[in-house]
Amino acid sequence: LHTMEKQLHLNLLASKPPMAGLQSGSNVKLRMGPGRKRDFTPLPWSQYFETMEDVEVENDNSKDISFVYCCEDSCGSHGPVLMLLHGGGHSALSWAVFTSVICSRIDCRVVAMDLRGHGDTKVKNPEDLSAETMAKDVGKVVEALYGENPPPIMIIGHSMGGAIAVHTAAANHVPSLLGLCVIDVVEGTAMDALNSMQNFLRSRPKTFKSVENAIEWSVKSGQIRNVESARVSMVGQVKKCEEPLSSPGVSRSISEGIIEEEEEDEEGGESNHKRKKEDDQEIKKECLYTWRIELSKTEKYWEGWFKGLSSLFLTCSVPKLLLLAGVDRLDKDLTIGQMQGKFQMQVLPQCGHAVHEDAPEKVCLVCWPYLVTMCHRLCC
Repeated sequence: LHTMEKQLHLNLLASKPPMAGLQSGSNVKLRMGPGRKRDFTPLPWSQYFETMEDVEVENDNSKDISFVYCCEDSCGSHGPVLMLLHGGGHSALSWAVFTSVICSRIDCRVVAMDLRGHGDTKVKNPEDLSAETMAKDVGKVVEALYGENPPPIMIIGHSMGGAIAVHTAAANHVPSLLGLCVIDVVEGTAMDALNSMQNFLRSRPKTFKSVENAIEWSVKSGQIRNVESARVSMVGQVKKCEEPLSSPGVSRSISEGIIEEEEEDEEGGESNHKRKKEDDQEIKKECLYTWRIELSKTEKYWEGWFKGLSSLFLTCSVPKLLLLAGVDRLDKDLTIGQMQGKFQMQVLPQCGHAVHEDAPEKVCLVCWPYLVTMCHRLCC
């Protein structure tokens, strides 16, 4: 875009007030001052989406249930559809804050789906997380929602979801696809990271004493840098434990999983360190939470998600956008492709891997030209 066009987009984005209660993308400082405790209470999905529904799809002589969250445009059913695919271990709720931001800026429809094995989606074979199967799932959900004549669709995928977005586009499972946005995943970096992935998964706490506890861990560990997003996103990542509360090692894993900070209590001046011991004594009286999906058991599919991804991405015929948290993530094929103008690229520094959660306003701004193009096509 030319400089004047970019400025126009900035002005348009800034001209609309944020939705009530929305603090997305503002990078609010986590510490609110002496004696102030951060709020880690969960936020409801309904603050960000209009509906949530089970989408029934046919699959090998059985019916699978895909769970989706939706947000319609102000015109009802005329804007383009953003199909949002989350990363491994996350859920559709990771797109909650981004959805509020984008829907307050432009008339579009949003469908954020829980991929198989994640969130609340229920399928016959939840352990089949192959790229081919998950790409077919996306196509089936689109068909179930919109029939044989789906509206113009832009797929936006993060990490694993970005890889699935590319596989979906390359296999033409969404014939009305008009655009593709992949967030912070490239083949070279992803393949290199697989060797250390199991160590990373082992470093996470196995259980939490509450959803609030899980939210606190996600923020203090840096997994999600936007507190508001963590408060809605983590709800879709954890579930109540099915095992007995007295299981050995449970208390230990919780205390190890939280990074404690010495913050003075507003009223009594008691430090968190002292209260921590009292909290630990109450753990067995509370319901424990654990991860909804054991990512370590999906290892056999990891290579299939990412191997050959760069060339597959470059062969997709629709307009493409690659959004990265760091320029060092580019591999050779993508570097050449970017120089040849085969796709647009934007780097958003000072963000973690969950770029769309850490800086939803910035991601919205980057996606803006593609959405404007879609809307223009619809009006022509």
